[in-house]
Amino acid sequence: MSETQAVVLMNSEEFFALPDAPEVRQRLVRGELKEDAVTKRNPHHSGATAALSRLIGNWVAEQPEPRGWVYDGEAYFRIRRNPDTNVGIVVAYASAELVAATGPKDKFLDGPPVLAVEVLSPNDTIEEISETVEDYLDAGVRLVWIVNPFDREVKVHRQDVAAEYVNEMGVLNGDPEMPGLRIRVADLFPRRTNS
Repeated sequence: MSETQAVVLMNSEEFFALPDAPEVRQRLVRGELKEDAVTKRNPHHSGATAALSRLIGNWVAEQPEPRGWVYDGEAYFRIRRNPDTNVGIVVAYASAELVAATGPKDKFLDGPPVLAVEVLSPNDTIEEISETVEDYLDAGVRLVWIVNPFDREVKVHRQDVAAEYVNEMGVLNGDPEMPGLRIRVADLFPRRTNS
């Protein structure tokens, strides 16, 4: 695109009216359609995603009603309006209020989740991940975990607090955003053997 061409902005309804593109990952960032090749998931990525969904789901089941909900599989959230930003989040925890406001035929949750988790793939760049974290926090996501299955660690981001790394000997702490949530980082990855 030349510098003189104006970017055409779209809203969430226009975004979800686009035809399916199975080989392309689509997201709407501040009204602009972003597309890139779909990443082929590897066992480390899928395993971490499954473990996170299960462990966060266990915590959700212990919470009093009304409860929030855990989503995986890149559920779409509209995290910003005018211009709209719709992103598929690998694993997310949405508040009870956001879940209650989502109808059975809605194509996205209309608001930011409490927790957004991204699991790194080999082709992710530091620049892309930094941009994603900044977008999430600016839009009101209160807790962001970037899971690195290669180094077996998680980078934790919160609003107005320096990021911290938690290695596989450590424990992720959901307080105060998700009170009482504790997840051992080692439980996100297969046990190592001495073979």
